Amino acid sequence: MNSHDLLPLAFCRIEAHRVSEQARIGTLPRHFGSCMMTVEHRIYQFMGEFVTDYKGAWWHFYELSNGGFYMAPDIGSVPFRVHSNDFSGEMSADAAGISVCLFAFCHLSFQFPRSEIFSLHFHRLREFALAHAESSSIMAAID
Repeated sequence: MNSHDLLPLAFCRIEAHRVSEQARIGTLPRHFGSCMMTVEHRIYQFMGEFVTDYKGAWWHFYELSNGGFYMAPDIGSVPFRVHSNDFSGEMSADAAGISVCLFAFCHLSFQFPRSEIFSLHFHRLREFALAHAESSSIMAAID
């Protein structure tokens, strides 16, 4: 055991690692199994709802050091608007991707309450998002 092992979990920084093009094919099935297409569709659906100018894009996949996952479009900053909580602000593509993934995981956890995978991914991603440079915007958007 080293001194790092003695640190409380809250002090461990969660890192995001972009999934290589070669590894993309197995990423969604590994995290979501047979629900992978439902997850991907819901993420794109929320992006279209919250970013009115969104017309599709290439998305990067990220795996987190805590076992989490998110995806973010390869676009610039976007105006992000959530009508249900009156959030409106400019976000980087990374922050927008995190936000729509959090929305998707949350909604899917209610749609499929017998499966813990969606709430598990929500909490892992939220933990990462709390330390993100745009955490205040992400948290305001998902509130």
